[in-house]
Amino acid sequence: MTTSAGSSFPSRFTRIDDLTRGDHNHLLPGDECLFFGDYTARKGWAHSATNQLILNFKMPVNWRGTNRWPHKQRAIRTVADLFSARIGPRFGELTLVPVPPSKLKTDPEYDDRMMDMLRALKPPAGISADVREIVTQTEPIGAAHESSSRPPPEAWESVYEIDETLTGQSPSWIGIVDDLLVTGCRFRAMSNVLSRRFPKARITGLFIARRVPEAIDFSDFFDQIDD
Repeated sequence: MTTSAGSSFPSRFTRIDDLTRGDHNHLLPGDECLFFGDYTARKGWAHSATNQLILNFKMPVNWRGTNRWPHKQRAIRTVADLFSARIGPRFGELTLVPVPPSKLKTDPEYDDRMMDMLRALKPPAGISADVREIVTQTEPIGAAHESSSRPPPEAWESVYEIDETLTGQSPSWIGIVDDLLVTGCRFRAMSNVLSRRFPKARITGLFIARRVPEAIDFSDFFDQIDD
């Protein structure tokens, strides 16, 4: 996948490490999180292949039926292919649990993009993808981009609950799947809820991209010194 600028989207996972963990303030040292690309906020789709993919993937559902909607559908297929290729034979070990959308299923703006992507996964022959919506959301909370203040992990945790009908075979390795790692708030809430229910399970965050901090422009500062 390329943009008009000619940059390509990464096809391999990168691990959050000690150098990048501080960019996501709700992550703890023991958290295991993997991502494909770097997303830069407020730069638009043309800034990078990652920006283009994320913005198309997160396109609001009220664009359905327009000439832009195929871009969202294509982004969902692209992400499914990326995850399929990188997980490969480990599909047999992983239970993939999507982060619930911020809207409830009864809301007309409910966007099931993460489950749409997970349904499109293509495991190797002879292996099935274990995809379970184990965590459900009981009350609506505004999405982070809709408010100047982000709900803390405790707020999300209070509206998450385990769907016991899907816990039959306890997972040994849970992949929490989400599109964009920003502060790590919802990952933290999901991880807390799941680790309480499945204390022996390994938990890994799997993201399309992480938001990178904006570069600081020091030019004005140095201009003032020169003056």
